Amino acid sequence: PNGVDPITDYITAPKELQARLSQIGVASVDNIQAQAKSLKPGQRLVSPRGDVVRWDGFTIAAGVETSAAIKLKQQNRIAELAAEVETAEADVETATAAFEAARAARQSAETAARDARKALPDLERADRAAQAAMAQYETDIARASAQKTSLEDRVTRLAAETAELNKQVQAAEENLAAHSGGEDLSAQREDLEEKLRGARDAADEASAQYRSLKNESEARAARLTAVEAERANWARRSENAGKRVATLGNRKSAVSMSLAAATDGPDQFAERRTQLFADLATAEARRSSAADALGQSEKETADAVQAARQAETAAGAAREARAASHARLTAAQERIGETKARVNETLNCEPSELTSHLGELSAENKLSENDIERKLERLNKEREKMGGVNLRADEEAVEQEERLAAMIAEREDLVAAIARLREGIDELNTEGRQRLLAAFDMVNGHFGRLFTTLFGGGEAALALTESDDPLQAGLEVMARPPGKSLKAMSLLSGGEQALTATALIFAVFLSNPAPVCVLDEVDAPLDDANVGRYCDLLDDMKKHTNTKFIAITHNPVTMSRMDRLFGVTMAEQGVSQLLSIELAKAEALVAAE
Repeated sequence: PNGVDPITDYITAPKELQARLSQIGVASVDNIQAQAKSLKPGQRLVSPRGDVVRWDGFTIAAGVETSAAIKLKQQNRIAELAAEVETAEADVETATAAFEAARAARQSAETAARDARKALPDLERADRAAQAAMAQYETDIARASAQKTSLEDRVTRLAAETAELNKQVQAAEENLAAHSGGEDLSAQREDLEEKLRGARDAADEASAQYRSLKNESEARAARLTAVEAERANWARRSENAGKRVATLGNRKSAVSMSLAAATDGPDQFAERRTQLFADLATAEARRSSAADALGQSEKETADAVQAARQAETAAGAAREARAASHARLTAAQERIGETKARVNETLNCEPSELTSHLGELSAENKLSENDIERKLERLNKEREKMGGVNLRADEEAVEQEERLAAMIAEREDLVAAIARLREGIDELNTEGRQRLLAAFDMVNGHFGRLFTTLFGGGEAALALTESDDPLQAGLEVMARPPGKSLKAMSLLSGGEQALTATALIFAVFLSNPAPVCVLDEVDAPLDDANVGRYCDLLDDMKKHTNTKFIAITHNPVTMSRMDRLFGVTMAEQGVSQLLSIELAKAEALVAAE
Protein backbone atom coordinates (compact mmCIF):
# COMPACT_ATOMS: atom_id res chain seq x y z
CA PRO A 1 0.00 0.00 0.00
CA ASN A 2 0.99 3.65 -0.33
CA GLY A 3 3.02 4.99 2.58
CA VAL A 4 4.41 1.55 3.54
CA ASP A 5 8.15 0.83 3.22
CA PRO A 6 9.28 -2.65 2.16
CA ILE A 7 11.13 -4.56 4.81
CA THR A 8 14.10 -4.92 2.43
CA ASP A 9 14.93 -1.26 3.20
CA TYR A 10 15.80 -2.31 6.76
CA ILE A 11 17.33 -5.79 6.40
CA THR A 12 19.58 -7.65 3.96
CA ALA A 13 18.96 -11.26 2.88
CA PRO A 14 20.12 -13.74 0.17
CA LYS A 15 18.79 -13.37 -3.35
CA GLU A 16 16.57 -16.43 -2.92
CA LEU A 17 14.51 -14.50 -0.32
CA GLN A 18 14.27 -11.15 -2.12
CA ALA A 19 11.00 -11.97 -3.90
CA ARG A 20 9.39 -13.16 -0.66
CA LEU A 21 10.62 -10.19 1.40
CA SER A 22 9.54 -7.66 -1.25
CA GLN A 23 5.89 -8.50 -0.40
CA ILE A 24 6.36 -7.65 3.32
CA GLY A 25 5.88 -4.01 4.42
CA VAL A 26 6.68 -2.11 7.63
CA ALA A 27 3.77 0.00 8.99
CA SER A 28 3.24 1.93 12.22
CA VAL A 29 1.24 0.39 15.04
CA ASP A 30 -1.63 2.91 14.65
CA ASN A 31 -2.02 2.50 10.85
CA ILE A 32 -1.36 -1.22 10.38
CA GLN A 33 -5.09 -2.20 10.61
CA ALA A 34 -6.22 0.53 8.22
CA GLN A 35 -3.53 -0.25 5.63
CA ALA A 36 -4.18 -4.00 5.89
CA LYS A 37 -7.37 -3.51 3.83
CA SER A 38 -5.23 -2.56 0.81
CA LEU A 39 -3.08 -5.72 0.84
CA LYS A 40 -2.99 -7.91 -2.23
CA PRO A 41 -2.84 -11.74 -2.16
CA GLY A 42 0.47 -12.92 -0.75
CA GLN A 43 1.31 -9.65 1.00
CA ARG A 44 1.58 -8.91 4.75
CA LEU A 45 2.43 -6.04 7.08
CA VAL A 46 4.57 -5.97 10.24
CA SER A 47 4.97 -3.26 12.90
CA PRO A 48 8.17 -2.30 14.78
CA ARG A 49 6.82 -3.85 17.99
CA GLY A 50 6.08 -7.24 16.31
CA ASP A 51 2.43 -7.15 15.08
CA VAL A 52 1.69 -9.18 11.86
CA VAL A 53 -1.33 -8.73 9.51
CA ARG A 54 -1.78 -10.97 6.45
CA TRP A 55 -3.78 -10.29 3.28
CA ASP A 56 -6.37 -12.99 4.16
CA GLY A 57 -7.16 -11.37 7.56
CA PHE A 58 -4.90 -13.56 9.70
CA THR A 59 -3.45 -11.41 12.53
CA ILE A 60 -0.76 -12.06 15.13
CA ALA A 61 -0.49 -9.52 17.95
CA ALA A 62 2.87 -8.48 19.33
CA GLY A 63 4.18 -10.79 22.05
CA VAL A 64 2.00 -13.81 21.08
CA GLU A 65 4.06 -16.91 20.39
CA THR A 66 3.37 -19.04 17.31
CA SER A 67 3.27 -22.83 17.29
CA ALA A 68 6.60 -22.90 15.45
CA ALA A 69 8.14 -20.65 18.07
CA ILE A 70 6.71 -22.86 20.84
CA LYS A 71 8.07 -26.01 19.19
CA LEU A 72 11.44 -24.37 18.71
CA LYS A 73 11.45 -23.28 22.36
CA GLN A 74 10.58 -26.83 23.42
CA GLN A 75 13.38 -28.25 21.29
CA ASN A 76 15.76 -25.76 22.82
CA ARG A 77 14.51 -26.75 26.28
CA ILE A 78 15.10 -30.44 25.47
CA ALA A 79 18.65 -29.57 24.39
CA GLU A 80 19.11 -27.57 27.59
CA LEU A 81 17.82 -30.51 29.66
CA ALA A 82 20.25 -32.86 27.90
CA ALA A 83 23.06 -30.45 28.66
CA GLU A 84 21.85 -30.25 32.27
CA VAL A 85 21.91 -34.05 32.47
CA GLU A 86 25.50 -34.08 31.25
CA THR A 87 26.34 -31.29 33.71
CA ALA A 88 24.63 -33.20 36.52
CA GLU A 89 26.65 -36.31 35.68
CA ALA A 90 29.82 -34.24 35.76
CA ASP A 91 28.67 -32.72 39.04
CA VAL A 92 28.11 -36.22 40.43
CA GLU A 93 31.67 -37.17 39.52
CA THR A 94 32.94 -33.92 41.02
CA ALA A 95 30.85 -34.48 44.14
CA THR A 96 32.21 -38.03 44.46
CA ALA A 97 35.76 -36.75 44.24
CA ALA A 98 34.91 -33.99 46.70
CA PHE A 99 33.38 -36.58 49.02
CA GLU A 100 36.56 -38.63 48.96
CA ALA A 101 38.58 -35.48 49.59
CA ALA A 102 36.21 -34.55 52.43
CA ARG A 103 36.61 -38.03 53.91
CA ALA A 104 40.39 -37.65 53.83
CA ALA A 105 40.07 -34.15 55.29
CA ARG A 106 37.81 -35.52 58.01
CA GLN A 107 40.38 -38.14 58.94
CA SER A 108 43.02 -35.42 59.05
CA ALA A 109 40.72 -33.28 61.19
CA GLU A 110 40.10 -36.18 63.58
CA THR A 111 43.85 -36.69 63.87
CA ALA A 112 44.32 -32.97 64.52
CA ALA A 113 41.52 -33.08 67.12
CA ARG A 114 43.20 -35.99 68.91
CA ASP A 115 46.47 -34.05 68.89
CA ALA A 116 44.62 -31.00 70.23
CA ARG A 117 43.06 -33.07 73.02
CA LYS A 118 46.52 -34.36 73.89
CA ALA A 119 47.84 -30.81 74.03
CA LEU A 120 44.93 -29.67 76.22
CA PRO A 121 46.59 -30.69 79.57
CA ASP A 122 49.68 -28.72 78.65
CA LEU A 123 47.49 -25.72 77.85
CA GLU A 124 45.68 -26.06 81.17
CA ARG A 125 49.01 -26.18 83.02
CA ALA A 126 50.18 -23.12 81.10
CA ASP A 127 46.87 -21.41 81.96
CA ARG A 128 47.32 -22.14 85.65
CA ALA A 129 50.88 -20.87 85.50
CA ALA A 130 49.67 -17.71 83.74
CA GLN A 131 47.00 -17.19 86.39
CA ALA A 132 49.60 -17.61 89.14
CA ALA A 133 51.89 -15.18 87.36
CA MET A 134 48.98 -12.77 86.96
CA ALA A 135 48.17 -12.98 90.69
CA GLN A 136 51.83 -12.39 91.55
CA TYR A 137 51.90 -9.50 89.13
CA GLU A 138 48.79 -7.96 90.68
CA THR A 139 50.45 -8.26 94.10
CA ASP A 140 53.59 -6.62 92.77
CA ILE A 141 51.51 -3.91 91.14
CA ALA A 142 49.71 -3.19 94.40
CA ARG A 143 53.01 -3.04 96.28
CA ALA A 144 54.56 -0.85 93.58
CA SER A 145 51.49 1.41 93.61
CA ALA A 146 51.84 1.84 97.36
CA GLN A 147 55.53 2.62 96.96
CA LYS A 148 54.71 4.98 94.12
CA THR A 149 52.13 6.81 96.23
CA SER A 150 54.59 7.05 99.11
CA LEU A 151 57.31 8.35 96.82
CA GLU A 152 54.94 10.84 95.23
CA ASP A 153 54.02 12.15 98.66
CA ARG A 154 57.68 12.32 99.56
CA VAL A 155 58.52 14.14 96.34
CA THR A 156 55.68 16.60 96.97
CA ARG A 157 56.86 17.16 100.53
CA LEU A 158 60.48 17.62 99.40
CA ALA A 159 59.35 20.03 96.68
CA ALA A 160 57.46 22.05 99.28
CA GLU A 161 60.50 22.01 101.57
CA THR A 162 62.73 23.01 98.66
CA ALA A 163 60.42 25.88 97.80
CA GLU A 164 60.38 26.96 101.44
CA LEU A 165 64.19 26.79 101.63
CA ASN A 166 64.45 28.79 98.41
CA LYS A 167 62.22 31.42 99.93
CA GLN A 168 64.38 31.45 103.08
CA VAL A 169 67.55 31.74 101.00
CA GLN A 170 66.05 34.55 98.96
CA ALA A 171 64.92 36.33 102.13
CA ALA A 172 68.37 35.85 103.63
CA GLU A 173 70.05 37.23 100.52
CA GLU A 174 67.72 40.24 100.53
CA ASN A 175 68.41 40.73 104.25
CA LEU A 176 72.15 40.42 103.58
CA ALA A 177 71.96 42.96 100.78
CA ALA A 178 69.96 45.31 102.96
CA HIS A 179 72.34 44.99 105.94
CA SER A 180 75.60 44.76 104.08
CA GLY A 181 78.44 45.73 106.42
CA GLY A 182 76.52 44.48 109.48
CA GLU A 183 76.80 41.13 111.18
CA ASP A 184 78.15 38.15 109.27
CA LEU A 185 75.33 35.92 108.01
CA SER A 186 77.55 33.63 105.97
CA ALA A 187 77.23 30.79 108.49
CA GLN A 188 73.46 30.93 108.34
CA ARG A 189 73.58 31.10 104.58
CA GLU A 190 75.88 28.06 104.36
CA ASP A 191 73.58 26.19 106.72
CA LEU A 192 70.59 26.98 104.50
CA GLU A 193 72.48 26.02 101.35
CA GLU A 194 73.50 22.74 102.98
CA LYS A 195 69.85 22.01 103.84
CA LEU A 196 68.84 22.95 100.28
CA ARG A 197 71.43 20.59 98.77
CA GLY A 198 70.28 17.80 101.08
CA ALA A 199 66.66 18.36 100.07
CA ARG A 200 67.58 18.36 96.38
CA ASP A 201 69.61 15.13 96.78
CA ALA A 202 66.67 13.50 98.56
CA ALA A 203 64.30 14.68 95.82
CA ASP A 204 66.63 13.34 93.07
CA GLU A 205 66.92 10.00 94.91
CA ALA A 206 63.13 9.77 95.26
CA SER A 207 62.63 10.66 91.58
CA ALA A 208 65.16 7.99 90.50
CA GLN A 209 63.47 5.37 92.68
CA TYR A 210 60.07 6.42 91.31
CA ARG A 211 61.25 6.07 87.70
CA SER A 212 62.76 2.64 88.50
CA LEU A 213 59.49 1.42 90.00
CA LYS A 214 57.54 2.85 87.09
CA ASN A 215 59.75 1.07 84.52
CA GLU A 216 59.46 -2.21 86.46
CA SER A 217 55.67 -1.79 86.54
CA GLU A 218 55.52 -1.20 82.78
CA ALA A 219 57.73 -4.27 82.14
CA ARG A 220 55.50 -6.47 84.28
CA ALA A 221 52.40 -5.09 82.53
CA ALA A 222 53.93 -5.97 79.15
CA ARG A 223 54.76 -9.49 80.39
CA LEU A 224 51.21 -9.99 81.68
CA THR A 225 49.79 -8.80 78.34
CA ALA A 226 51.98 -11.29 76.49
CA VAL A 227 50.89 -14.17 78.78
CA GLU A 228 47.21 -13.27 78.31
CA ALA A 229 47.65 -13.04 74.52
CA GLU A 230 49.33 -16.48 74.41
CA ARG A 231 46.57 -17.97 76.56
CA ALA A 232 43.86 -16.46 74.31
CA ASN A 233 45.72 -17.75 71.24
CA TRP A 234 45.73 -21.35 72.55
CA ALA A 235 42.04 -21.10 73.45
CA ARG A 236 41.23 -19.74 69.98
CA ARG A 237 43.15 -22.56 68.29
CA SER A 238 41.25 -25.17 70.32
CA GLU A 239 37.91 -23.57 69.46
CA ASN A 240 38.82 -23.39 65.74
CA ALA A 241 39.74 -27.09 65.75
CA GLY A 242 36.31 -28.00 67.17
CA LYS A 243 34.52 -25.79 64.62
CA ARG A 244 36.50 -27.36 61.79
CA VAL A 245 35.49 -30.91 62.87
CA ALA A 246 31.81 -29.82 62.94
CA THR A 247 32.14 -28.14 59.51
CA LEU A 248 33.62 -31.29 57.97
CA GLY A 249 30.72 -33.35 59.34
CA ASN A 250 28.19 -30.92 57.79
CA ARG A 251 30.02 -31.02 54.45
CA LYS A 252 29.92 -34.83 54.48
CA SER A 253 26.14 -34.79 54.98
CA ALA A 254 25.68 -32.23 52.18
CA VAL A 255 27.80 -34.28 49.75
CA SER A 256 25.78 -37.40 50.52
CA MET A 257 22.52 -35.55 49.78
CA SER A 258 23.91 -34.13 46.53
CA LEU A 259 25.03 -37.61 45.44
CA ALA A 260 21.57 -39.07 46.07
CA ALA A 261 19.88 -36.21 44.17
CA ALA A 262 22.23 -36.60 41.21
CA THR A 263 21.57 -40.37 41.05
CA ASP A 264 17.78 -39.85 40.77
CA GLY A 265 18.12 -37.01 38.21
CA PRO A 266 17.87 -38.92 34.80
CA ASP A 267 14.57 -40.67 35.71
CA GLN A 268 13.04 -37.36 36.73
CA PHE A 269 14.20 -35.76 33.45
CA ALA A 270 12.45 -38.45 31.37
CA GLU A 271 9.16 -38.05 33.28
CA ARG A 272 9.38 -34.30 32.97
CA ARG A 273 9.97 -34.55 29.20
CA THR A 274 6.81 -36.67 28.71
CA GLN A 275 4.79 -34.21 30.82
CA LEU A 276 6.15 -31.29 28.78
CA PHE A 277 5.01 -32.87 25.46
CA ALA A 278 1.53 -33.39 26.90
CA ASP A 279 1.42 -29.79 28.14
CA LEU A 280 2.58 -28.66 24.69
CA ALA A 281 -0.38 -30.29 22.90
CA THR A 282 -2.81 -28.74 25.39
CA ALA A 283 -1.19 -25.32 25.05
CA GLU A 284 -1.38 -25.53 21.23
CA ALA A 285 -5.14 -26.12 21.35
CA ARG A 286 -5.62 -23.29 23.83
CA ARG A 287 -3.48 -20.99 21.66
CA SER A 288 -5.64 -21.63 18.53
CA SER A 289 -8.87 -20.81 20.36
CA ALA A 290 -7.25 -17.78 22.01
CA ALA A 291 -6.01 -16.51 18.63
CA ASP A 292 -9.56 -16.63 17.16
CA ALA A 293 -11.00 -14.88 20.21
CA LEU A 294 -8.20 -12.31 20.08
CA GLY A 295 -8.90 -11.46 16.43
CA GLN A 296 -12.60 -10.91 17.13
CA SER A 297 -11.87 -8.81 20.23
CA GLU A 298 -9.30 -6.69 18.38
CA LYS A 299 -11.87 -5.94 15.64
CA GLU A 300 -14.48 -4.92 18.21
CA THR A 301 -11.88 -2.86 20.05
CA ALA A 302 -10.92 -1.02 16.84
CA ASP A 303 -14.58 -0.15 16.13
CA ALA A 304 -15.07 1.06 19.70
CA VAL A 305 -11.91 3.18 19.56
CA GLN A 306 -13.07 4.77 16.27
CA ALA A 307 -16.48 5.63 17.76
CA ALA A 308 -14.85 7.03 20.90
CA ARG A 309 -12.57 9.25 18.82
CA GLN A 310 -15.52 10.65 16.83
CA ALA A 311 -17.44 11.35 20.07
CA GLU A 312 -14.39 12.98 21.63
CA THR A 313 -13.94 15.21 18.52
CA ALA A 314 -17.58 16.38 18.70
CA ALA A 315 -17.29 17.03 22.44
CA GLY A 316 -14.10 19.05 21.91
CA ALA A 317 -15.77 21.23 19.26
CA ALA A 318 -18.73 21.86 21.61
CA ARG A 319 -16.40 22.77 24.49
CA GLU A 320 -14.50 25.21 22.25
CA ALA A 321 -17.72 26.91 21.11
CA ARG A 322 -18.97 27.20 24.70
CA ALA A 323 -15.62 28.65 25.85
CA ALA A 324 -15.64 31.22 23.01
CA SER A 325 -19.19 32.33 23.89
CA HIS A 326 -18.32 32.60 27.57
CA ALA A 327 -15.23 34.65 26.72
CA ARG A 328 -17.26 37.06 24.57
CA LEU A 329 -19.85 37.43 27.34
CA THR A 330 -17.14 38.12 29.95
CA ALA A 331 -15.48 40.71 27.70
CA ALA A 332 -18.79 42.49 27.11
CA GLN A 333 -19.55 42.59 30.84
CA GLU A 334 -16.08 43.96 31.56
CA ARG A 335 -16.52 46.71 28.93
CA ILE A 336 -19.91 47.66 30.45
CA GLY A 337 -18.33 47.82 33.91
CA GLU A 338 -15.44 49.95 32.64
CA THR A 339 -17.88 52.32 30.89
CA LYS A 340 -19.94 52.71 34.07
CA ALA A 341 -16.79 53.38 36.10
CA ARG A 342 -15.58 56.01 33.61
CA VAL A 343 -18.98 57.75 33.63
CA ASN A 344 -19.07 57.74 37.44
CA GLU A 345 -15.46 58.97 37.69
CA THR A 346 -15.80 61.69 35.04
CA LEU A 347 -19.31 63.07 35.73
CA ASN A 348 -19.88 61.73 39.28
CA CYS A 349 -23.24 60.22 38.33
CA GLU A 350 -24.81 56.93 37.32
CA PRO A 351 -25.31 56.05 33.61
CA SER A 352 -29.11 56.42 34.11
CA GLU A 353 -28.57 60.08 35.14
CA LEU A 354 -26.31 60.82 32.16
CA THR A 355 -29.11 62.52 30.12
CA SER A 356 -29.42 65.46 32.54
CA HIS A 357 -25.65 66.20 32.34
CA LEU A 358 -25.20 66.06 28.57
CA GLY A 359 -26.50 69.59 27.88
CA GLU A 360 -25.73 70.50 24.28
CA LEU A 361 -24.40 66.98 23.74
CA SER A 362 -27.84 65.46 24.33
CA ALA A 363 -29.65 63.45 21.70
CA GLU A 364 -32.19 66.28 21.07
CA ASN A 365 -29.43 68.40 19.45
CA LYS A 366 -28.78 65.64 16.95
CA LEU A 367 -24.98 66.12 16.90
CA SER A 368 -22.88 63.71 14.93
CA GLU A 369 -20.31 61.45 16.59
CA ASN A 370 -17.43 63.49 15.15
CA ASP A 371 -18.91 66.72 16.56
CA ILE A 372 -19.24 65.13 20.00
CA GLU A 373 -15.64 63.87 19.91
CA ARG A 374 -14.30 67.29 18.86
CA LYS A 375 -16.34 68.96 21.61
CA LEU A 376 -14.97 66.57 24.24
CA GLU A 377 -11.41 67.01 23.01
CA ARG A 378 -11.71 70.81 23.16
CA LEU A 379 -13.11 70.70 26.69
CA ASN A 380 -10.31 68.34 27.87
CA LYS A 381 -7.64 70.68 26.44
CA GLU A 382 -9.17 73.70 28.17
CA ARG A 383 -9.21 71.84 31.47
CA GLU A 384 -5.58 70.74 31.07
CA LYS A 385 -4.52 74.32 30.30
CA MET A 386 -6.09 75.52 33.50
CA GLY A 387 -4.04 73.07 35.59
CA GLY A 388 -4.61 72.14 39.22
CA VAL A 389 -4.78 74.54 42.16
CA ASN A 390 -1.99 73.97 44.70
CA LEU A 391 -2.81 75.66 48.00
CA ARG A 392 0.57 74.71 49.59
CA ALA A 393 2.79 76.12 46.87
CA ASP A 394 4.45 78.74 49.18
CA GLU A 395 5.15 76.21 51.91
CA GLU A 396 6.55 73.72 49.42
CA ALA A 397 8.81 76.39 47.91
CA VAL A 398 10.27 77.18 51.38
CA GLU A 399 10.79 73.47 52.07
CA GLN A 400 12.54 72.99 48.72
CA GLU A 401 14.85 75.95 49.37
CA GLU A 402 15.82 74.58 52.79
CA ARG A 403 16.40 71.18 51.27
CA LEU A 404 18.53 72.70 48.49
CA ALA A 405 20.69 74.55 51.04
CA ALA A 406 21.20 71.35 53.04
CA MET A 407 22.15 69.44 49.91
CA ILE A 408 24.66 72.14 48.90
CA ALA A 409 26.28 71.96 52.37
CA GLU A 410 26.43 68.16 52.17
CA ARG A 411 27.96 68.38 48.69
CA GLU A 412 30.70 70.69 49.96
CA ASP A 413 31.41 68.31 52.84
CA LEU A 414 31.55 65.39 50.42
CA VAL A 415 33.93 67.21 48.07
CA ALA A 416 36.24 68.04 51.00
CA ALA A 417 36.09 64.43 52.26
CA ILE A 418 36.86 63.10 48.79
CA ALA A 419 39.89 65.38 48.58
CA ARG A 420 41.15 64.20 51.99
CA LEU A 421 40.51 60.56 51.04
CA ARG A 422 42.46 60.96 47.81
CA GLU A 423 45.37 62.51 49.70
CA GLY A 424 45.33 59.58 52.14
CA ILE A 425 45.18 57.09 49.26
CA ASP A 426 48.15 58.78 47.57
CA GLU A 427 50.13 58.63 50.82
CA LEU A 428 49.25 54.96 51.31
CA ASN A 429 50.18 54.14 47.71
CA THR A 430 53.49 55.96 48.06
CA GLU A 431 54.35 54.19 51.30
CA GLY A 432 53.09 50.88 49.87
CA ARG A 433 55.33 51.23 46.80
CA GLN A 434 58.34 52.00 49.01
CA ARG A 435 57.68 49.04 51.30
CA LEU A 436 56.89 46.73 48.39
CA LEU A 437 60.09 47.66 46.55
CA ALA A 438 62.14 47.25 49.76
CA ALA A 439 60.58 43.83 50.43
CA PHE A 440 61.00 42.90 46.76
CA ASP A 441 64.71 43.77 46.80
CA MET A 442 65.22 41.84 50.06
CA VAL A 443 63.40 38.74 48.82
CA ASN A 444 65.14 38.96 45.44
CA GLY A 445 68.56 39.05 47.11
CA HIS A 446 67.79 36.06 49.34
CA PHE A 447 66.25 34.21 46.39
CA GLY A 448 69.34 34.62 44.19
CA ARG A 449 71.68 33.46 46.99
CA LEU A 450 69.53 30.44 47.96
CA PHE A 451 69.06 29.42 44.32
CA THR A 452 72.85 29.40 43.82
CA THR A 453 73.24 27.34 47.02
CA LEU A 454 70.63 24.77 45.98
CA PHE A 455 71.77 24.33 42.37
CA GLY A 456 75.51 24.77 43.03
CA GLY A 457 75.61 27.63 40.55
CA GLY A 458 73.42 29.44 38.08
CA GLU A 459 71.36 32.50 38.81
CA ALA A 460 67.75 33.47 39.55
CA ALA A 461 65.84 36.70 39.99
CA LEU A 462 62.35 38.10 40.38
CA ALA A 463 60.96 40.52 37.80
CA LEU A 464 57.96 42.89 37.87
CA THR A 465 55.95 42.72 34.65
CA GLU A 466 52.95 44.27 32.84
CA SER A 467 53.12 47.67 34.58
CA ASP A 468 55.56 50.33 35.81
CA ASP A 469 53.56 50.71 39.03
CA PRO A 470 54.71 48.04 41.53
CA LEU A 471 51.22 47.89 43.03
CA GLN A 472 49.69 46.98 39.66
CA ALA A 473 52.54 44.88 38.23
CA GLY A 474 52.68 41.10 37.97
CA LEU A 475 55.54 38.89 39.16
CA GLU A 476 57.68 36.62 37.00
CA VAL A 477 60.28 34.14 38.34
CA MET A 478 63.32 33.88 36.06
CA ALA A 479 65.90 31.14 36.68
CA ARG A 480 69.01 29.77 34.99
CA PRO A 481 70.27 26.43 36.31
CA PRO A 482 73.95 25.65 35.65
CA GLY A 483 74.58 24.92 32.00
CA LYS A 484 71.22 26.30 30.78
CA SER A 485 69.85 29.59 29.52
CA LEU A 486 67.78 32.06 31.51
CA LYS A 487 64.05 31.21 31.25
CA ALA A 488 60.79 31.48 33.11
CA MET A 489 60.14 29.09 35.98
CA SER A 490 57.21 27.45 34.13
CA LEU A 491 59.63 26.19 31.44
CA LEU A 492 61.83 24.28 33.89
CA SER A 493 61.56 20.55 34.63
CA GLY A 494 59.56 19.23 37.57
CA GLY A 495 62.54 18.80 39.89
CA GLU A 496 63.99 22.18 38.91
CA GLN A 497 60.63 23.85 39.54
CA ALA A 498 60.43 22.22 42.99
CA LEU A 499 63.93 23.42 43.95
CA THR A 500 63.26 26.91 42.58
CA ALA A 501 59.96 27.13 44.49
CA THR A 502 61.76 25.95 47.65
CA ALA A 503 64.38 28.66 47.25
CA LEU A 504 61.67 31.30 46.75
CA ILE A 505 59.70 30.15 49.82
CA PHE A 506 62.80 30.22 52.01
CA ALA A 507 63.73 33.63 50.60
CA VAL A 508 60.37 35.02 51.72
CA PHE A 509 60.81 33.22 55.03
CA LEU A 510 64.24 34.81 55.58
CA SER A 511 62.73 38.24 55.00
CA ASN A 512 60.30 37.70 57.92
CA PRO A 513 61.31 34.63 59.99
CA ALA A 514 58.84 32.79 62.22
CA PRO A 515 59.49 30.67 65.32
CA VAL A 516 58.25 27.46 63.67
CA CYS A 517 58.24 26.32 60.03
CA VAL A 518 56.37 23.14 58.92
CA LEU A 519 57.57 21.53 55.66
CA ASP A 520 55.06 18.96 54.40
CA GLU A 521 56.51 16.54 51.80
CA VAL A 522 58.65 19.26 50.18
CA ASP A 523 61.25 16.66 49.12
CA ALA A 524 58.69 14.33 47.46
CA PRO A 525 59.44 15.35 43.81
CA LEU A 526 63.25 15.49 44.33
CA ASP A 527 65.87 12.84 43.60
CA ASP A 528 68.58 11.87 46.10
CA ALA A 529 71.09 14.48 44.92
CA ASN A 530 68.56 17.31 45.15
CA VAL A 531 67.34 16.00 48.51
CA GLY A 532 70.92 16.40 49.80
CA ARG A 533 70.96 20.02 48.58
CA TYR A 534 67.59 20.59 50.19
CA CYS A 535 68.95 19.30 53.53
CA ASP A 536 72.06 21.49 53.17
CA LEU A 537 69.76 24.48 52.72
CA LEU A 538 67.86 23.53 55.89
CA ASP A 539 71.17 23.37 57.81
CA ASP A 540 72.13 26.81 56.50
CA MET A 541 68.71 28.23 57.45
CA LYS A 542 69.04 26.78 60.95
CA LYS A 543 72.42 28.52 61.40
CA HIS A 544 71.18 31.96 60.31
CA THR A 545 67.77 31.90 62.06
CA ASN A 546 66.26 30.75 65.34
CA THR A 547 63.45 28.89 63.58
CA LYS A 548 62.51 25.32 64.47
CA PHE A 549 61.91 23.30 61.29
CA ILE A 550 59.39 20.43 61.35
CA ALA A 551 59.71 18.26 58.21
CA ILE A 552 56.99 15.76 57.33
CA THR A 553 58.70 13.26 55.01
CA HIS A 554 59.12 9.62 53.99
CA ASN A 555 62.59 10.13 52.49
CA PRO A 556 65.34 8.31 54.44
CA VAL A 557 67.97 10.87 53.37
CA THR A 558 65.96 13.73 54.87
CA MET A 559 65.24 11.74 58.04
CA SER A 560 68.94 11.00 58.51
CA ARG A 561 69.71 14.73 58.53
CA MET A 562 67.17 15.64 61.24
CA ASP A 563 67.98 16.19 64.94
CA ARG A 564 64.95 14.31 66.26
CA LEU A 565 62.52 11.84 64.67
CA PHE A 566 58.88 11.34 65.62
CA GLY A 567 56.89 8.36 64.35
CA VAL A 568 53.89 6.16 65.07
CA THR A 569 54.19 2.38 65.31
CA MET A 570 51.69 -0.41 65.95
CA ALA A 571 53.48 -3.15 67.91
CA GLU A 572 50.09 -4.71 68.73
CA GLN A 573 47.04 -4.85 66.51
CA GLY A 574 44.89 -1.76 67.12
CA VAL A 575 47.30 -0.14 69.61
CA SER A 576 49.31 2.81 68.28
CA GLN A 577 52.39 4.15 70.03
CA LEU A 578 54.27 7.42 69.50
CA LEU A 579 58.06 7.11 69.24
CA SER A 580 60.68 9.83 69.56
CA ILE A 581 64.39 9.40 68.78
CA GLU A 582 67.22 11.90 69.12
CA LEU A 583 69.69 10.93 66.41
CA ALA A 584 72.69 12.44 68.24
CA LYS A 585 72.01 10.32 71.35
CA ALA A 586 71.29 7.27 69.20
CA GLU A 587 74.62 7.68 67.41
CA ALA A 588 76.37 8.05 70.77
CA LEU A 589 74.75 4.86 72.04
CA VAL A 590 75.70 2.95 68.89
CA ALA A 591 79.26 4.23 69.16
CA ALA A 592 79.39 3.20 72.85
CA GLU A 593 78.28 -0.34 72.02
